[in-house]
Amino acid sequence: MIRILLVDDEPLLRLGFRLVLDSQPDLSVVGEAADGEAALARTAELDPDVVLMDVRMPGIDGIEATRRIVQSHSRSRVLILTTFDIDEYAFPGLKAGASGFLLKNVPPEDLLTAIRAVAAGDAVVAPSVTRRLLDAMAAHLPDPAVPQGGTAGPETERGLDRLTERELQVLTKVAGGLSNAEIAEELVLAEGTVKTHVGRILNKLQLRDRVQAVVLAYEVGLVRPG
Repeated sequence: MIRILLVDDEPLLRLGFRLVLDSQPDLSVVGEAADGEAALARTAELDPDVVLMDVRMPGIDGIEATRRIVQSHSRSRVLILTTFDIDEYAFPGLKAGASGFLLKNVPPEDLLTAIRAVAAGDAVVAPSVTRRLLDAMAAHLPDPAVPQGGTAGPETERGLDRLTERELQVLTKVAGGLSNAEIAEELVLAEGTVKTHVGRILNKLQLRDRVQAVVLAYEVGLVRPG
């Protein structure tokens, strides 16, 4: 059973999501919260598998609540709700540790698929969508050519020096928006081998999923928007 916490300041939206989710035999809404502060308290209390998080809320917003949940309660994974007119939250949400994004008007079947994927440890944002989001959010990215303090280069500082040459190649392809199958075709590898490389990359860099791997690759300048 996948245990879900609903976080939204609109009661009718919470009710709608609850009706859809509780209709599934493998999903259970274990609690609700109307703002970020309550979301933090309920997450600590209920230990949900997935937190379905609104962005715009009074007090602590969804981005900050996501950041705190990821930092203090890493088992619970956060799926952020967004709309077409607040895409400026996409990159900050990824940085905060969200495992994906959904539109509030998402079809019910897509909502169910996304929640199950996040609960299984996957990222909901597809590789190609991730690339478009990061291209759109390029202004938020630091310029790797500008020193950020200290003497270590960005690759050493963020742990990329621990990757093998092949793993760096795979990470670059992941950041370019390619799926495992497409990476396998380009690098002439078995798809299972690519999956293994991706797993090792996440482990070595201590990342939750491939979305965070893409963010890191952009941050250190391994790839550039556009």
